[in-house]
Amino acid sequence: MATIVLLGGNGYIGRSVTKHWLKKDPQAHFWVVSRTGNNKLNDIRIHNVVADVTNYEAVVAVIPEKIDYIVDLVGRPEKNDADLELINRVPADVMKKIAENYEVKAMGFIGGTLGPKSFTSMKTDIIEQLKKGQIRLEVVEPTLVYGEDRNDSLSKMVPIFKFLGIFSKGLKPVLVTQLAEELVQKIIRR
Repeated sequence: MATIVLLGGNGYIGRSVTKHWLKKDPQAHFWVVSRTGNNKLNDIRIHNVVADVTNYEAVVAVIPEKIDYIVDLVGRPEKNDADLELINRVPADVMKKIAENYEVKAMGFIGGTLGPKSFTSMKTDIIEQLKKGQIRLEVVEPTLVYGEDRNDSLSKMVPIFKFLGIFSKGLKPVLVTQLAEELVQKIIRR
């Protein structure tokens, strides 16, 4: 039975990763760590726990002693550098420390190629820092992610991005299910 910790796994991408992983490995158990513990997914294999994902001690207090994989799903563009750092870099640092201390098989991370320069540069820098660690890192770097239950202003722009994606791969949107499948495949490869 694989044990997976998802930091911020209650969100749009996290739910898709969890659903896909459960299909790939019906024996897997997930510890979904978030500030609220609220999750739209209801399954006995999903353990929703409340902790501040920017606080190492808080996270290790609510996760199991044995972990096979850990994935950081926290991140978004922010208006100021302090919030950008807290929302993106700090959870990645927590993931890396847990991964190394628990000797997990692999870490997973969502990069970002679309958004403000400060955001995309930080994601690139975080990936480089994580790669320097002793634990294998698997990354997906999507542009605009759409599908399933996403219904915001960006998702309404998918047709435009699909057209622009014909001319530039860096603008091609990706279905959340494809993103989840790619990430899970990379992480659990033998």
